[in-house]
Amino acid sequence: MNRQRNRGRVTAAALAAMCAVAVLPGQAHAAGPGVYAFDPEAKNVQGAVTNVEASTLDEGLPYRSTIKPGEKLYYRVTLDDVSAAYVSAVAVPGESGAVAYGDGISISLRETDDTQCDSGRANFGSGEYARPITAYASRTVEEGGSTCQEGGPYDVLVERESKAGSSPEPWDLELRFLQEPKLRSGTSMPTEAPESWPSASAKPLTGKQQKRSGGSGFFEATSLENGRWQDTVAPGQTRFFRVPVDWGQQIHATAGLSNSTSGGKDFVGSALTLSLANPAQGPVSDATLSYSGSPASASLRPLPPVDYRNRFDSSSQVSAVRFAGWYYLSVSLSPKLKESYGAEPIPFELSVQVKNQPEESPYEGDAGVFGVTDQDREVARKGQNAEQAAKSGPMTVVAAAGIGTGSVLVLGLGVWTLLARRRASAPAPAAGHPAAGHPAGGGQQPPSQGW
Repeated sequence: MNRQRNRGRVTAAALAAMCAVAVLPGQAHAAGPGVYAFDPEAKNVQGAVTNVEASTLDEGLPYRSTIKPGEKLYYRVTLDDVSAAYVSAVAVPGESGAVAYGDGISISLRETDDTQCDSGRANFGSGEYARPITAYASRTVEEGGSTCQEGGPYDVLVERESKAGSSPEPWDLELRFLQEPKLRSGTSMPTEAPESWPSASAKPLTGKQQKRSGGSGFFEATSLENGRWQDTVAPGQTRFFRVPVDWGQQIHATAGLSNSTSGGKDFVGSALTLSLANPAQGPVSDATLSYSGSPASASLRPLPPVDYRNRFDSSSQVSAVRFAGWYYLSVSLSPKLKESYGAEPIPFELSVQVKNQPEESPYEGDAGVFGVTDQDREVARKGQNAEQAAKSGPMTVVAAAGIGTGSVLVLGLGVWTLLARRRASAPAPAAGHPAAGHPAGGGQQPPSQGW
């Protein structure tokens, strides 16, 4: 009997150890100022100086590359003949890399004969401090369109502009290629932007402030729902958040930097930048604030509700709010504050409001990243980033812990079989006596052996 009990204890211990390993959370990413958290699944890809040598970017996968000052690098994508397509580039200068006004990147999508479909540009603006910036280019299939309408290979050209006094160090790039889902059958293709939309600023929120720490990159962006969120940001650091915004919904955001406790009062222009990017990681809008040691805030300009038709608006801010999904907010603090206010992080508040009830998706089937699900809203409620959300399911947790799903299932089946054999070989309890662990008289039963 003792051997039987010991074998059961060993079996239970093995099962407990297996489960403990399976649910171990991933290591927390403690990125310091200037450190960007790339998607760990990103594949390294080398940009080519000639388009015929360009490496192909697969749809939906993240890529990592580098670009030097003045470089023009080619990549390649394959488009179909019906889907809108988007290629984005996040430029990440080094922590100590100096940048000048106008420094930045441009990205364009081109036919292989160099006919340009679209281009986008991002720069560091008047703040003149290094931080992650993003740009994207798109291809839209239009009725009667004459260029960039066919399926096949297309070139992606990424160019870096840097002034003579800027740092010569290479910048990292995070690249992504996405294609938009097809419209539902029977849905007529819109051709004009909405004539009007609610453009009033949102009233300040008055609810209780909550703490939620931002991530260090798009991949690590912390999910938010409506509310007042508190975090800290150090000089030279950028904090990333994401908000689910569905069709017909309108996002408002304000960042407020607290007073300094260092006693400094020096004026710093463009001290904080609040930026918004869409689900394709394309820039939507930004706002800046100056700082003199006293509380200061900046709000994004009012944006229209998410609408497929926004893409036909001449304003780049309006046209960028063209699909539902996760919208990304980033808060960057200038490293210049370190001189007058020290290197310690400064508290800030990020106020987020998403208005209106969700409307029906115009797409056929699964919208992928261009939609909002009930699970996304739950993830936002919990404050999870993409990695944490992926690990919240039992099988993905197992995979993230380094144990293959098949291995766990086999091990679990073996443990279950061993326990079943042990129970079968154990002597039956004598009549009138309850089995071990079961109270007499129909008491509480032990929990079921669920997985």
